[in-house]
Amino acid sequence: MTDAGTPTGPVTRSSVTRVGAATAVSALCGYAVLYLAARDLDPAGFSVFGVFWGAFGLVTGAAFGLLQQTTREIRLAARPGSATHAAPITRPLRLAAAVGVAAAVVVVATAVLWAPHVFVESCRLSVLLLAAGLACFCLHATLLGMLAGADRWSQYGALMVTDAAIRVVIAVVTVVLGWGLTGFLWATVGGALSWLLLLLTSPTARAAGALVAHESPASFLRGASHAVAAAGASAILVMGFPVLLKATSGDLGAAGGVVILAVTLTRAPLLVPLTAMQGNLIAHFVDARAHRLRAVARAVSALVVVGGVGIALAALTGPWLLRVGFGEQYHASGALLAWLTAGAVVIAVLTVTGAATVAAALHRAYSLGWVCATVAAAALLTLPLGLEARTIVALVCGPLVGIAVHLAALAQVKD
Repeated sequence: MTDAGTPTGPVTRSSVTRVGAATAVSALCGYAVLYLAARDLDPAGFSVFGVFWGAFGLVTGAAFGLLQQTTREIRLAARPGSATHAAPITRPLRLAAAVGVAAAVVVVATAVLWAPHVFVESCRLSVLLLAAGLACFCLHATLLGMLAGADRWSQYGALMVTDAAIRVVIAVVTVVLGWGLTGFLWATVGGALSWLLLLLTSPTARAAGALVAHESPASFLRGASHAVAAAGASAILVMGFPVLLKATSGDLGAAGGVVILAVTLTRAPLLVPLTAMQGNLIAHFVDARAHRLRAVARAVSALVVVGGVGIALAALTGPWLLRVGFGEQYHASGALLAWLTAGAVVIAVLTVTGAATVAAALHRAYSLGWVCATVAAAALLTLPLGLEARTIVALVCGPLVGIAVHLAALAQVKD
């Protein structure tokens, strides 16, 4: 908050609508990039692209912890009487810049240890793009959190759409000019500079970017560290799953490309909106602190209903849509797509319970839940089963462990 203060109120239906519309556009753009990559590359090439897409999703998913912490602190600071002139302050964007640079250095410095096992082609370019994209995304996520905390939902949506649109533009140019895999690597990280474009063009965004949190940088970073740890664990399941799959399976080949595409397509309708609406969810659960478990139950009920419809559609129409949309080489059974959609529903529930724990300042429980879910999923991927069966078991059963951790912690909170 600035010293003058920025009024905030309950999360309104109009704010959810604006972010929902932006999320829909972003999801369509994400589908467009995946579609162009799948049509332009063969399944083995798409597998390589999918691993990089997942790796970038993993590291930027961890950076979403900055969004969560910033949203909470800016929103709490907006309440009347919450700020005092003697209180220490933190400027989140400046802190995010430092964190981003440090994270990029770590990625490059440690690349020799892990990159050869993850990136089978264009290894050096992949590492450099991953590091630069992560540094920029730390600022992107923090600005999203500041906009959410200050109820600037139109600008929040604009930032989301700009990021997604830049990716599509680069992907289209890649197809037209025949840049192949390299072009799609650039398309993956191309939207990470959208935060700068918004700050240059929007006075409202610049005003939000000048807000401060009324706590010390050390305290802010402590809270953010738990959120980043949990967001990193969640990112492994949500976006970085192809990396985890490759780490436990070795060479994925063409079959891996089909499974990665199926996992990505079945989870996007639920998890892309939920990830984009983290600010809404956290702000809503902060406002609903007097009846937080009831609010969680309502959100989970809605997810189950929507997810049930998705499971049925995936089983009945999924195989046909996959063949028509991406080509005969991408074949998956209705049962596989239905089970993968069920896994997406379970992870979506985990995302909601996680947002509620962040709102309740249960940072350790939040991170522990996601870490337990990820460890459980990784362990299940080592079972002596086929690739498809292992993937289903990991995605359906692993997140249940994290949900139990979150709910147990929330049940003990007395506001």
